[in-house]
Formats: sequence, C-alpha cells, structure tokens
Amino acid sequence: MAKQKTAFVCTECGSDYSKWQGQCSDCGAWNTVTEVRLGPAGKRGAAVSAGNRAGFAGARPEAKLLADIATEAVVRIASGAGEFDRVLGGGLVPGSAILVGGSPGAGKSTLLLQTLCHLARGRPCLYITGEESLQQVALRARRLGLPMDQLRLMAETNVESILAALEGDAPDVVVVDSIQVVHSDDIASAPGSVSQVRECAAALTRHAKQSGTVLLLVGHVTKDGSLAGPKVLEHMIDCSILLEGSDDSRFRTLRGQKNRFGAVNELGIFAMTDGGLREVKNPSAIFLDRSEEASSGSAVMVVWEGTRPLLVEIQALVDESALGNPRRVAVGLEQNRLAMLLAVLHRHGGLHVGDQDVFANVVGGVKVLETSADLALLLAIVSSFRDRPLPRDLVIFGEVGLSGEIRPVPSGQERLAEAAKHGFRRAIVPKANAPKSAIPGMEVVPVRRLQEALAACE
Repeated sequence: MAKQKTAFVCTECGSDYSKWQGQCSDCGAWNTVTEVRLGPAGKRGAAVSAGNRAGFAGARPEAKLLADIATEAVVRIASGAGEFDRVLGGGLVPGSAILVGGSPGAGKSTLLLQTLCHLARGRPCLYITGEESLQQVALRARRLGLPMDQLRLMAETNVESILAALEGDAPDVVVVDSIQVVHSDDIASAPGSVSQVRECAAALTRHAKQSGTVLLLVGHVTKDGSLAGPKVLEHMIDCSILLEGSDDSRFRTLRGQKNRFGAVNELGIFAMTDGGLREVKNPSAIFLDRSEEASSGSAVMVVWEGTRPLLVEIQALVDESALGNPRRVAVGLEQNRLAMLLAVLHRHGGLHVGDQDVFANVVGGVKVLETSADLALLLAIVSSFRDRPLPRDLVIFGEVGLSGEIRPVPSGQERLAEAAKHGFRRAIVPKANAPKSAIPGMEVVPVRRLQEALAACE
C-alpha cells in the first residue's frame, strides 16, 4: 500500500514547507503551519501534461496592446437592496467571485437568500446549501415571506457535483453556503482544511470567470473576527465583505474589505426584523437617537464611510480610579489611539487625567476606523471631566496631531452639508476644512490648535 503523502502549509499566507516549524518564514506568524494530506496526483498530473502538450501543439498566445482592448461598460446586476449594492460598488458584476463573511447568526444566509429570491424572478439563480437541509432553507424563506416559486435549491458539498450542476443549469447567480464545508474527491484532507478550501474555491472561481456567473461564497470567521481559512482565499476572490453585528443589537453593518469593482471600506446598514434584513435608508437618524436632556461626555461627530458621511454619537466617561493603573477602555475605537490622545490632551490642553479611568464608546455598535473622530473624542472627554454638557446642535470632526495641531480631513464640505441637513447649527472643524462660502443656518468655527477647540466649547 502506498504511503500517504503529506505537506505543511501556513494558514495565514499559504506557504508550503517540507516539515513542521513553529513560525512561518514568509509572513512571520507563529503556530500557523499545519499538516495537510495530499491526494493522488495521477489524474491531475496526467491532465496537466495533456494540457501542456495541447498548448505547445496549438497556436501560441499573443499579447495585445492596452489601448486595443475593448472597454465596454459592464452591466451590473441590481441585488434589490440598495445598501448591498452600495457595498458592492453598484451591483453584482458578471463573472465575479464575492466572499461574504460573518459570525454565526449575523444574517449571512438570510441576506443571500433574500437576494436570490429577488433575482430569481428575472434570471436563473441557484442556491447551494451545505450546512442546512432543503427543508430548513424552505422554512426560513416561508417565515420571511419570500417568493419561492422561481429559485432553484440544491444540497451538496462535493465540488465536482457542484460544478456539474452549474454546467447543466447555467445560472446567472449562484450562492455556495458555505465554502468551509465543500470538499473535493482529489484531496484526501478533511473539509475546511487549508488545501480543501483553497482548491475548492479556486475551482469555483475558475468556473465563474469562464462562464460569467456571479459566485457568492459564504465564509466563517475566527474568534478575532477575521475570515477563517487560508489568506490566499481572499486573494482569489474579487470582493470580500463582512457582515457584523452584536447579539444585543438589531442593526447589522455590511463592510467592504476588498473590492476590485468599487470603493473599499464602504459601509451598508441593515436592521434585523421579523421579515429578515431590511436596509436602513438614513443611518444617521438612527445613530443620533439621543436623549431629550443634554448630558456631559456626549458629542456628535461626522465620519466618512466609503462614499458617504455618517453622523455618529460618541460618549466618554471620566471617573476617579481606585486602581494603581487607571483603565483605558475604547469600544468602537482604537485602544492605542485613545491613550495617545490623552497624552496630547495633557501636554497641549493642560488637562491631566492620568489618575482617572477613561471609557469611550461609539453609540450604535459602529466601528470608527478613521482619524476624524480625534477632536470629538477629546472634547467629549473634557466635557465628562468638567461635567459640562456640549450644545446639542454642535457637530465636531478633525484629526489631532501629536503637537496639538488640528489637521484637516477629506470631504469636509460634504460632512458639513450632512450635519446641516440633520439640523445642526454649529460646527467645530479644522481651519483647512472651513467652507469658502457660508452654509445657511450653520455657524462654522475653524480651529488650528487644540487650545482653540477647548476655548470654543467654553
């Protein structure tokens, strides 16, 4: 009996090694090299040899000039949900491979089932489930009140069978739920392993490119929130989006992490209801659902998510610490940036909070990834420390430098216009973001230094 061949592959970058080692030499990650079993190479080697012989026997491929390549506009397919289309860059692109990730219960299957039931009324669509039975999917569709008379459904986990079904049905859009349970007979390792996920995703993506089918893959996430499986999986696909949402919130955020056909880091907002995921047309109005009474430590900032401004409330709480090392807790913000801004506040603002516990939170579960929230966070901290509420009609944005300067942020005019649309009458912004013409009904206070921003709140 032939000895089983094995290889060692890094789950982070996909590098191969002849034996196990604790650290990957290519990406530097620790404890990511795992053993995988290799399947028989007879059929694959024969196919590769035959393909090479056919390639040498036929005509040689010719390169083309970039100017000679036709660039007709690609007709995108509308998914039926405006927020989903926004994250995708305007809709589904034929021949693209899209990876939809998220934690269990976030609503990945619900979102894709709604999308396919809508698309199936005008074009052939196929939903392939590997984790649920056909009855479970049908019960969910019936509970959500979705149209069920046009969508084709199949329960299969073998990639060869899936490819054969795609050749026979020739759908325009196909969903594979999920890529971690799909396996190939040519690979001897278990489903979900590095080799299985990589080869199955490559085979499905190759078919999508050749046939022009829109491929939607569902992916699991690890405990730290990153997509499970090898990192090469994210390089194979065209678009990677992540559906996020806490267990105690009915809102879900769909964030684009990679997109070859649109803007990166685009954000879509959905609300989980009895009828499934419903898109939120005006997310700023939801995140600004504030109490009637003004409270200290609360400020409103304007962040830029993808291609649109978003008004979000940020809260800070400063309290005397009973510990030797005061706590610094940031929810929805970067922890290290909070510590850096507190040092800037002490050095250039004259406010010492080294003996105080500082807690910062972005209301609504939104994760702020840009630096335009620096000034609003510092003013909220000062408001909580002095117990002086900020005006309710005040909006703040700006980046704070280490020397106490207030740096400009992109799209300042659009941020101010969004704030004015929601009734804000005063704004503290960087000097470089001051509008050239006055905004009706809004007083704009431009500031260059942190001391000027603190004085404007007096």
